[in-house]
Amino acid sequence: MATHFDPAAAAQPGSGIFGLPHSPDEAHVVVIPVPFEATTSYGGGTSNGPAALLEASKQVDLFDVETGRPYERGIAMLEAPAELHAWNERAKERALLVIEAGGIESGDAELLSAAKDVNGFSEKLNDHVYRTAKHWLEQGKLVAAVGGDHAISYGIIQAHAEKYPGMGVLHLDAHADLRVAYEGFTWSHASIFYNVAERIPGMKTLVQVGLRDMSENEHRYIENSGGRIHAFFDAVLQQNRFDGLPWNQQVKQIVDKLPQQVYLSFDIDGLDPVLCPNTGTPVPGGLSFPEATALVAGVVRSGRTIVGFDLTEVAPDPEGSEWDANVGARLLYKMIGWMLKSQKA
Repeated sequence: MATHFDPAAAAQPGSGIFGLPHSPDEAHVVVIPVPFEATTSYGGGTSNGPAALLEASKQVDLFDVETGRPYERGIAMLEAPAELHAWNERAKERALLVIEAGGIESGDAELLSAAKDVNGFSEKLNDHVYRTAKHWLEQGKLVAAVGGDHAISYGIIQAHAEKYPGMGVLHLDAHADLRVAYEGFTWSHASIFYNVAERIPGMKTLVQVGLRDMSENEHRYIENSGGRIHAFFDAVLQQNRFDGLPWNQQVKQIVDKLPQQVYLSFDIDGLDPVLCPNTGTPVPGGLSFPEATALVAGVVRSGRTIVGFDLTEVAPDPEGSEWDANVGARLLYKMIGWMLKSQKA
């Protein structure tokens, strides 16, 4: 790190994520921005999430009482290629036709064509994220991604599952995301973990936390997974709390379902929507910020290793408030800190 860098000073103009001076080559942690939200079917704005997180991160104090000084290892966010923004705009335009029609069930040729186009852009996006993550993993970096909607996670999970076969995924979300080709979109944000479960054999276990909005088919898919998917429903977590079970004991029950190597996939709407009011599909309930960070900490304190992560669905307030990005940036720094702390080397 440059000798003149003062972690207690205000972020300098032109500085990187968290106000840091590192290039991706210098950094130990590389963050991939993925401004893509083509299949968002309710609220929008998550494609602006990476830029909002970058800006809000510069207000985060860099010393953390739990994880120490994550910044010292070096953290850098890549720049999103212009083509990603172009794919997003074109895919959103085509997807809108399908979404407004309620899907492709009518069999209308125009809708089928539009859905095919969206799936094509999504496949390009998946390949870009996969290749980018794979490249930096091969450089010995720890790699994370920020979205964008939850569909952006497929490529980075694929890259990590190749490097860490047998890994588990800890998934914080209000939604199970186990729908099959939702609204005709194969790579829908509502289908991310159906695709992961069906297409990525390197993922051994999926542990889902905070679920409180799902279809009966998704619930049945979990029940029929043969133990590959473990769901900790929000209603049960809350009832356990009402019955006096401490959160740290619930965290242990969750973490015990995970293998040694863990990838985190966090949709911000897994939190109480008071913390993320502008996310695409907010649902009452969810975890508090301390509960979420204690869950991440619990993975590390158990002796497990966090190998990578993504943070998705952070959507800035169209009226200009930075609250969602503020919360997201602090969760991002905690996740980075605990991931670094979990590394044995």
